[in-house]
Order: sequence, then structure tokens, then C-alpha cells
Amino acid sequence: MESMTAPDAATAPAATPEVAQKGEDMAMIRTAAELTRDLNTPSKLIYWGDFLASAATGYAALYAAWAAHTGALAWASGWGWALLFGVVSVLTLYRAVLFIHELTHMRLSAVPGFWTGWHMIVGIPLLVPSFMYEGLHNTHHMKKKYGTSEDPEYLPLAHMKPWTLPAFVLIAILGPIGLLIRYGVLAPLSLVIPPLRRIVWQRYSGLVINPDFRRRDPEPAIRRHVMLTEPFAALWGMTLIAGVATGFIPLSLFLTALAVVSAVMLLNQIRTLVAHLWANDGAEMSVTAQYLDSVNVPPPSPLPALWAPVGLRYHALHHLLPGLPYHALGEAHRRLVAALGDQSTYHRTNYPGLPTLVAKLASSTMRG
Repeated sequence: MESMTAPDAATAPAATPEVAQKGEDMAMIRTAAELTRDLNTPSKLIYWGDFLASAATGYAALYAAWAAHTGALAWASGWGWALLFGVVSVLTLYRAVLFIHELTHMRLSAVPGFWTGWHMIVGIPLLVPSFMYEGLHNTHHMKKKYGTSEDPEYLPLAHMKPWTLPAFVLIAILGPIGLLIRYGVLAPLSLVIPPLRRIVWQRYSGLVINPDFRRRDPEPAIRRHVMLTEPFAALWGMTLIAGVATGFIPLSLFLTALAVVSAVMLLNQIRTLVAHLWANDGAEMSVTAQYLDSVNVPPPSPLPALWAPVGLRYHALHHLLPGLPYHALGEAHRRLVAALGDQSTYHRTNYPGLPTLVAKLASSTMRG
């Protein structure tokens, strides 16, 4: 009988590219998970302290901006002060709103009351209840859906025309008007016009950037969140419209708030523009390819802490470890940088700042 022996290493078949890619994916994920295992617990003190301080500062600065340009603020009146207070309001309310991203990834029981508190303080007043993000953002993290037509948060911007970049950013200015119409007009109308309800849900109930995406019927958990928050958002939207129409809400205050929220959405759209390289053409991607299509903007530059707050300056790392609390991402990044060599895949997603990323994306559209 012919003996059975193991093949010689020199004659053994080489690993296929798919197998090699899976090996690289698993190695990077395993290393990241092992180095950050002790960082997975959210800090209640940090979450509540950061959020409440941001929201309180944002609303106080918003009022001060209005009072300054109307002359009601005796010690600091004028457009210069109004602009200064407006910038502070934009940056701090932006930070408070972006905790919606944390709500989609954390176990709500890990920080008791935070979901309710966030909605009462910013989610409902700014007409962005968390169901606009919940049940959608997790799709963006699915390996088989990231970068495909089923991803609500992906557009192949690198393959589009150069003019699409400014259009993509500037359309965000109209966001507050769209939200006011969605909740103050369409939501109550959809109660008496059933076909409209389906359209509102499929097309106007998500913070998405893929214009072809249509939202599916909500799962039970999301349906519960919709029932708990949409009526309050609709009531607040109708109250705002009625208050301005009757003069109960001063038009100058409404316009000041509208300008601040528009600037918040504009800033978020700029951050979104550089969160990825947007180079996928719709095909399914490996974990490593998804990671390399994402962006970290780590220190030493302090500016990303303003335009990509709540840990979003580490967006590529977040895609690698989506369950890690935002306040742990900086430490996780430092550990990975120290443990992995300069030639590792991890380092290839780190960029120095916003201008470099905008230039890179613009260059891609020029070549396309």
C-alpha cells in the first residue's frame, strides 16, 4: 500500500488570496481586542458629565448669541459677541448631539437613564430622536453590507464628479428645515393619510446619505423607541411652527436657533465627508479593506477634537472595535500604536488633519 505522508512545504499549495485576507483580518481584530479588553466598560460619570456640560453650554451660548445681537445682553452686545457665542453654541451642541452615535452601540443599561436624558435634553428639542440612527447605523458596520447599495451611510464619493463634494456638504444647511417639515407637518398628516406614513418612514426617518436607500419596517425594539419619541418630536415641531406663526416665539430667536442648528449639521457633514475615503464601488469588502477605507485623525492636532468629537476622530478604530466606549478610544489607539510596527495595517488609516483628507478625496474625484 502506498504510504500517506504530509506534503513537503515547498510543494504545498499556497494560500489563496481570500484565505490570506481572512488571516490578516482575524489577526488585526484579535490583536486589537486583546490589547483593549479592559477598556470596554462605559464610565457613567464621563458620559453624564460630558453630555450635560456640552448641552448646558450649548443652550446658554445659543441664548447669549440671540441676546447679543438683539441688544438684550447689556455687557456683551453686538454682532461680534453674537458670532462668538454662536460658534461656542455650535461646537458644544454638536458634541451633545453626537452622543446619538454612542446610543446605537452601547447597552442602554450600562449608563442608566442616559437614553431618556439625551432625548429630553437634545434629541426631541433638536428633532433628532435616536431611531433616526438606531437600526440603521449598525448596518453600516455589517461586513457584508458596508460600502454596498444596502449601506445607508455610504456613497462612493471618490468615484463621483468633483462638484458632488461641495453639494454633499452644503445640502446639510437645509437639514433643520427638513426635520421641521418631517415632524411638524408630515408626521401629523401621516396619521390620517396611511400611504404617506409609509413614505415618511421609508424615506424620511433616517440620518442617511445614500439617496437610494429605503428603510424597512422597524424591528420591535426600534418600533418601541419610535412610539416613545416620535409623538413628542411631532408635538414639538408643531409647537415651533405655531409659536413662530403667532409671534409667541420671537422670529429673531427662531432664526438664531435655526442658524446654529444648520451650522451643527454643516459641521457634521464635513466630518462625514472625511470619515471614509469612499473608494468602494459597491462590492463586498473584507474587514481589512473596510478598515483601510476608514479614517483616524489622532493627536497631536487638537482641532479634530472639535470637528470630530465624542471619539469620532478615531473612526477607523471604531470600525475595528465598534463596542468600545468613546472615552476609551484614545487609550486604545495609543496601545495599538505602541504594540504594532510602523508598517502595520493599523497605521495606514492615520491622517494628520482635515485639509489632507479633503485634498485626498478631491484628488480622487479629479481622477475619476
